[in-house]
Amino acid sequence: MRQKLWLVLVTAIVAGAGAARAAEMRVTLLGTGTPTPRLSSFSASTLVEAGPEKLIFDFGRGSTIRLFQKKIPIGAITAHFITHLHSDHVVGLPDMWLTGWIGTPFGSRKTPMVIFGPKGTVAMTENLTKAFSEDIRIRIDDENYPPSGVAFAAKDIEPGTVYEHNGVKVTAIEVNHGEKIKPSFGYVVEYDGKKVVLSGDTKPDERVAKAAEGADLLIHEVAVIDPDLFKDYPNYRAIENHHTSPEEAGKIFAEAKPKLAVYSHIVFASQPPTQDVPEDVLLKRTRTTYQGPLVIGHDLMSFVITDKVEGFSPDGTALK
Repeated sequence: MRQKLWLVLVTAIVAGAGAARAAEMRVTLLGTGTPTPRLSSFSASTLVEAGPEKLIFDFGRGSTIRLFQKKIPIGAITAHFITHLHSDHVVGLPDMWLTGWIGTPFGSRKTPMVIFGPKGTVAMTENLTKAFSEDIRIRIDDENYPPSGVAFAAKDIEPGTVYEHNGVKVTAIEVNHGEKIKPSFGYVVEYDGKKVVLSGDTKPDERVAKAAEGADLLIHEVAVIDPDLFKDYPNYRAIENHHTSPEEAGKIFAEAKPKLAVYSHIVFASQPPTQDVPEDVLLKRTRTTYQGPLVIGHDLMSFVITDKVEGFSPDGTALK
């Protein structure tokens, strides 16, 4: 009798441990940068893993390379989401699409590529299919790849719930990236009582703060631009006006009170140009309005959400 009870207890513990592992969310910063072609930070892309779902948000330059580094097959991504149609957020789409279809361990997609984004997303996928029609024809004829794997299942979305599968819910929230960049979205990903919010590109927006109230993880963009650049490159003034300053981001964090705030898509420019984000300046300016938990993101940093939020550097070392 005791042995039977012991077996029942062990079975329950193992099952409970398995359920706990299955319920975690994992977020990986694939690209934390901008259109600037820096080696240290590829352009915007974020991977969210929840249960069996693997979700990509934006396709910045090098996003496929980062997936390969993480040993995650490109063809295994279950759904793809676009915040807006600026080039640095979609330039990696053809690579993600076509390389994910090639019959290799890192590709081999056999079903249509599921993709959601603002108005213009469907048209973009239709035009890409035309642009690469010769490559597609050759690979089907020569390598016998399934045509279904290179098809798109694309949808132009509106704010609201856009994806719900395997217990994972993705909600699009409209954000303010400027009067001429509409619509532009942030996203909320929920799973098993956990919540991750991605601001997308935005000026300070109360809709982000509201969506991120009590979130486990809030990933927010930020901009730091040297004023000396405005005279010779006036376009930097327009760029700055489309983004959020560290002080403004700090106010959003203070209002939302996430368990952890993370900077990604870090827009910075200096004279002369540098490779590395001016982290001391970024942190100092943010701390004028926010004193809570904060991480300045780097490519391949990851965050594991269970009943707490743990961060890991690109080499797997736990972040303090």
